[in-house]
Order: sequence, then structure tokens, then C-alpha cells
Amino acid sequence: MQRPFVITIDGPAGSGKSTLGELLAQRLGYLYFDTGVLYRALTLAALQQNVAFEDHQALTQLAQQVQIEVLPALQADGRQYTVLVSKQDVTWEIRSLDVERHVSLVARVPGVRTELIRQQRLIGQQGAVVMVGRDAGTVIMPDAPLKIYLEASLQERAQRRVAAQNGLGPALELEQVEQALARRDALDEHVIRPAPDAFILQTDDLSPAAEVAWVLNLLEHKPLN
Repeated sequence: MQRPFVITIDGPAGSGKSTLGELLAQRLGYLYFDTGVLYRALTLAALQQNVAFEDHQALTQLAQQVQIEVLPALQADGRQYTVLVSKQDVTWEIRSLDVERHVSLVARVPGVRTELIRQQRLIGQQGAVVMVGRDAGTVIMPDAPLKIYLEASLQERAQRRVAAQNGLGPALELEQVEQALARRDALDEHVIRPAPDAFILQTDDLSPAAEVAWVLNLLEHKPLN
């Protein structure tokens, strides 16, 4: 089986990127890195510090100054990793509806994107990484030898988000999650797109195990430059 330098997995929120990325990284012995965590953590920091989302300069300064750490899971509570903002564990807080509503506003700030992409690219360049995001294959690591783009219906994505969160963090309502995802899709329309050389996978009717098998089959049979 071929082992590419880095694998990127992109797609809209709730399409299954995180689940596939984590399982695939475990299977290959790669680092699992969710690029969206940095934006969510910064959004939470902005909320905590009452930074106005219209103040692009203040958000950019916050991105350059706030300490965000992404570590392996430090608690057995269903988390895929541990996220610290200024040394405080915010792993579940960054999945709140308040963060969901505002994260796209933060991600669209040019100065914020420049700083966080710089940090994300440094991680990808270390190699042996499964990088999951919304523009990992188009912007952060455009030269990645294997790029995957996941698709799923809005209803399916909302159901997955509720199932993943309820019982672990604050309870979410399906209708609210669906509305939040729809708003985010509209805001991120300019970002959410597959790279020209990405392999596209529709995930509505696939289990995580089937998705992993699909990717492993690509690694087995597709030549990677």
C-alpha cells in the first residue's frame, strides 16, 4: 500500500470528515489534524473576550496572540483530541451552537486566515498527516498527493452532529443544528469546494468503516505522484 506524504479530507460541516480522518490516521499510523479546530478555538476566545466579530483588526490580533493547543485525547469521554485555549480545556465548548453560529465570520477575516493557515501548513509539512478541513486540499496543502472530498445531505449532516454531541457535551436540538449548518453553508459557499484532483465520496449511506475501506482501496490501486 502506498503511503502519501499527507492526505487531505475536505467537505461541509457534518459530512463525516472528522470520523473518517481519525479512523484513517489510526489505521495508517498518521497524525490526525482537524484544521477547523483552530478557527473554532479562536471563535470561542473571541466570545469569551467580547471581541466584536465586525472588528477584523482585533480578531487578527487575537489570532496572533492567543495560545491554542491541539493535543491527543486526554480524557476518555468520547473526544478525538484535546483543545486548550490559554491552557484551559475547551474541547466541548468549541462545539457549542454559539461557536457554530459565528465561526464562519471569524474564518472569513483575511488576517485570521493568513495566520491560521500558516500554523496549519507547518503541521502538514511535517508529513504523515491526515489533515481534515474545509480547504485543506485547495488552500493549505494544494500539493497533497491524495485529496478526498466528502459530500452528505443537510439532514444527514445535522443528524450526525446531534448524535455525536448528545450524551457527551451540551444537548443539541436537530432543527437548531440544521439551521446553523445551513447558515454556515451559505456563508462558506466560496470555500467549500473540492480540489480539481480530489476524489469525491458521497457518504449518506456509508458507514465509517466503509469509508475507510474506500480510501484504503484508493491507496492500493491509484498511483500517487
